[in-house]
Amino acid sequence: MDVLVLIGRLLFIGLFAASGVNHLTQTKAMAGYAASRGLPLAVPATVASGLVMLVGAVSVGVGLWADIGALLLAAFSFSVAVLMHGFWAEKDPQAKMMEQSQFFKDVSLGGAALVLFAFFAYAGHDLGLTVTGPAFSLG
Repeated sequence: MDVLVLIGRLLFIGLFAASGVNHLTQTKAMAGYAASRGLPLAVPATVASGLVMLVGAVSVGVGLWADIGALLLAAFSFSVAVLMHGFWAEKDPQAKMMEQSQFFKDVSLGGAALVLFAFFAYAGHDLGLTVTGPAFSLG
């Protein structure tokens, strides 16, 4: 069971880890996109979001207060869904469909991160293959 949970955690964080690295190594391009979506202070927001993704991904991946890492990833995902993928404001049908797909992807990832938070906060001390137990306890 422990190995299965570890594999699932690692597969889940892959997107966040890769995107976090991209936010920090391709900041200008990522910030340009953020600015085009109307996000103020696009460069600092891009760096901050990259750090949030990396910290959350490492936390969940290695099991270092993974419940807090999962909350970080949930907060990031829900924020990005609303701030960056406002499909409701798109006029072009193709752009609207693309943004709607991205919106629901981010909402789904946020939902999965909330499930991971609850899982760690409930059963975290009983899980192997983690560095620490959870910071919160729901059990």
